[in-house]
Amino acid sequence: MGAEADFEVNFTTKFIVKPTNPMVDHPHILSLSNLDLLSGRFPVSYFYFYPNEPHDLHAATDFSSIIESLNTSLASTLNSYYPFAGRIVPNQHTNEPEIMCDNSGVLVVEAHANIPLKKLNFYDLDQSLQSNKLASISPDFPFQVQVTLYTCGGVSITFTFDHALGDATSFGNFLLSWSEIARKKPVSCVPDHRRNLHLRARCPPSYHSSLDQSFVKCTMEEIMNIPTAKTLIKRLYYIEDSSIKHLQSLASRNGKKRTKIESVSAYIWKTMVTAIDTKSHGMCKMGWLVDGRSRMHKKENQINPMSNYIGNVLSLAFGEASVGDLKQGSISDVASIVGEAISKVTNEEHFLDLIDWIECHRPGLMLSKVVLGQGGPALVLSSGRKFPVAELDFGFGSPVLGTVCSTIERIGVAYMNQRSSAKGDGSWTVSSILWPELAAALESDTIFQPITTAHLNFRL
Repeated sequence: MGAEADFEVNFTTKFIVKPTNPMVDHPHILSLSNLDLLSGRFPVSYFYFYPNEPHDLHAATDFSSIIESLNTSLASTLNSYYPFAGRIVPNQHTNEPEIMCDNSGVLVVEAHANIPLKKLNFYDLDQSLQSNKLASISPDFPFQVQVTLYTCGGVSITFTFDHALGDATSFGNFLLSWSEIARKKPVSCVPDHRRNLHLRARCPPSYHSSLDQSFVKCTMEEIMNIPTAKTLIKRLYYIEDSSIKHLQSLASRNGKKRTKIESVSAYIWKTMVTAIDTKSHGMCKMGWLVDGRSRMHKKENQINPMSNYIGNVLSLAFGEASVGDLKQGSISDVASIVGEAISKVTNEEHFLDLIDWIECHRPGLMLSKVVLGQGGPALVLSSGRKFPVAELDFGFGSPVLGTVCSTIERIGVAYMNQRSSAKGDGSWTVSSILWPELAAALESDTIFQPITTAHLNFRL
């Protein structure tokens, strides 16, 4: 499971890929929507790992072909996803970020690792990501790619996006379109870049007063210097389908069937209270990222007009409960608290209020108070069950693992991001940023298993 102590990555080539024939051929500004301003400017990195066939003895040649194919298909993909090839610049009057769509291009980095892929430490992400070995990030490019060759001929691809470009749904649509173009398949998503058409504030703007307690205006400096009371570590876990179904069975009582996310969240929340200082904190919070696309402009029996929207359409649902209630309550009891908290934001009125709240506090960036570290111990869970994993085949096979991890050093909450495993058998991988006591508590059971190559479909 562990990586070799001398794991090194040698960066060999850097080049810029530009759209071959962009839909918009002249530079223009794409203003961010109010919900873009809520998501901040965090870098988000997606990691995909592709083992080599054991009989393939031409890794170097194959790697050249892979790079060439990726560059060609990326240039074609950027034709319709042209903002990803732009630059993010401050507005001269408001200092708010905006996207300059000038076809500057995407930075692609070619690298070589000195170990076989099976020796990489998938569990301890701190070790694998140290010194930016798998995600070298340049502040000049809002989207960049690193392709790394391992001594076995296997490859990893890291995609790093500035959050201002969009959310997980946006990035998933982009990556899936790229893989479809690489395999000369029909493209399943025609991107919609009209950010202020769908998400404009009402006139006059109005919102529920509770939003003042949940969100706050902040600066980029405050985001980059979030106070962290605890050391946070990055880990990757594997959850078997049988464990998920077992938790769902425990959470579903009295005729109410709980979702898998609600059920696993209840287990996590109950585990959290065993790993915090209960003398200092009598309450404990948990949060969930909610995509508003299916909640906005919803009309019965009609295709959702925002299904292909590229940008941020996220809000945060938060639940708070006493340490005593979480300890004493059953999985079903806690799942009820989870479901109630999430239900408060899974409606159009909440998102309209949130857009209006941001409108009343512009210019500037906005963020959840809890994410900024204001409000005691908390954990945020993001579900990526629809994010493409096994589907991300660029013409040289499907990955054995696709996951996400933020490369930022400071975050005010513990954070988990769930993905379907590449096996397609209902199991999950969960990328986590946790305080050590919480990691130890989760690993004391058999549900959150530290991921190993045994959990992955390696062709070795």
